[in-house]
Amino acid sequence: MARANPSPGKPGAPDTYEDALAELERLVAAMEAGQLPLDQLLESYQRGAELLKFCRARLEAVEQQVKVLENGELKPWTSA
Repeated sequence: MARANPSPGKPGAPDTYEDALAELERLVAAMEAGQLPLDQLLESYQRGAELLKFCRARLEAVEQQVKVLENGELKPWTSA
């Protein structure tokens, strides 16, 4: 049985940070191409803002987890 979408036509939250970033990159490319009608351009901009908010929140959550793992102190990343 398919899951009902609470608001038809409006995509929900992405499953992962990587999914959000990929969708955001596609939206930016489409917007930069300059071929979108005005209404679709506005929808793409709004969706991009939602994705950006999701990505920032996810990064902040991961940063907080790293701080916990480092005893409350965020240390510089080294690839040693």
